[in-house]
Amino acid sequence: MAQGNNYGQSSNGVADESPNMLVYRKMEDVIARMQDEKNGIPIRTVKSFLSKIPSVFSGSDIVQWLTKNLSIEDPAVYLCKRTMQNKARLELADYEAESLARLQRAFARKWEFIFMQAEAQAKVDKKRDKIERKILDSQERAFWDVHRPVPGCVNTTEVDIKKSSRMRNPHKTRKSVYGLQNDIRSHSPTHTPVPETKPPTEDELRQEIKYWQIQLDRHRLKMSKVAESLLVYTEQYVEYDPFLLAPDPSNPWLSDDTTFWEIEASKEPSQQRVKRWGFGMDEALKDPVGREQFLKFLESEFSSENLRFWLAVEDLKKRPMREVPARVQEIWQEFLAPGAPSAINLDSKSYDKTTQNVKEPGRYTFGDAQEHIYKLMKSDSYPRFIRSSAYQELLQAKKKGRNIPIFPCHKNCTPTLRASTNLL
Repeated sequence: MAQGNNYGQSSNGVADESPNMLVYRKMEDVIARMQDEKNGIPIRTVKSFLSKIPSVFSGSDIVQWLTKNLSIEDPAVYLCKRTMQNKARLELADYEAESLARLQRAFARKWEFIFMQAEAQAKVDKKRDKIERKILDSQERAFWDVHRPVPGCVNTTEVDIKKSSRMRNPHKTRKSVYGLQNDIRSHSPTHTPVPETKPPTEDELRQEIKYWQIQLDRHRLKMSKVAESLLVYTEQYVEYDPFLLAPDPSNPWLSDDTTFWEIEASKEPSQQRVKRWGFGMDEALKDPVGREQFLKFLESEFSSENLRFWLAVEDLKKRPMREVPARVQEIWQEFLAPGAPSAINLDSKSYDKTTQNVKEPGRYTFGDAQEHIYKLMKSDSYPRFIRSSAYQELLQAKKKGRNIPIFPCHKNCTPTLRASTNLL
């Protein structure tokens, strides 16, 4: 018994600070609770054919006691509740999904009860205020990140944190290099006193609160989804990379034949070029023929002013500075001024900011307005263009090897607009 009393102490009477002591103490505490006369594991006398075996308990008794007293199903309730919350930031990670499946198999008999507990907790959480709910979710997640860490990480509940912190900050240890039980800073010449830290000011606390609020609302993506998107992008563009697939004609980077570049720059787009317009609006705008076809489609719907404004602003960015002020006024009068012949639809915020920028004209005077128009075209005009019969017919014709006439810019286009369609 004397040996047991000195179990957590070293030979000189000082408490043992080895990292495993915390685990040992937990095990001792569990065993002591098992031996409790009232709430411990029931110990019985087992009768056999000709004898009795006193003070016996079975393995099933231990499992039942652990399940009842150590709240083993709590992680299952937490993970089950996470699956009920349809939020990207609360989505289960891969290792958590595996843990949930493992717990579901282990608690198959009482899984319905665990699910009911999770459902009840989720209902209570929904009644809370939004900010309070975010805080509680963060606290709960932090608790389980500590007690059920990611595989491969150190479980901090099984490590002596005090000793670890003293190893990182040797000037705080109570054992000096001279073997004395005092502060090392008063004896060792190699350690200088550390200045006392000042309490944070009110402004610093507000900045910290603001930072953590932003972190709570921050959108996160699982690495598996990012990798999946990257694979989809790679598979989509693999046929356009002359280093991965040999082009026909030959790769101009590896030979002296420039026929490949000449075909790519021609007014008669290949099937690959036409197909690429459907990958995104940037692909259609980057190709001169794609821009021309997109503009032609919008003119047929009498809604070409957005694209003409966007092209005019792109052209403005490449003008010499001496021409910029005059060109800014031309764009303003044509698209944004009261009673403009090709008025575009802007939100009030972008319009007010552009109105202020026009007073000091520059290459990026229409930056906010251009961004707003770009989003409008991307969400409305471009999808209609891709679904239009004009694009589909062009795509099918190129697949069959036929050429259809590529129409020039509309007859009402200005000379500046005709030049801007030849960008890039």
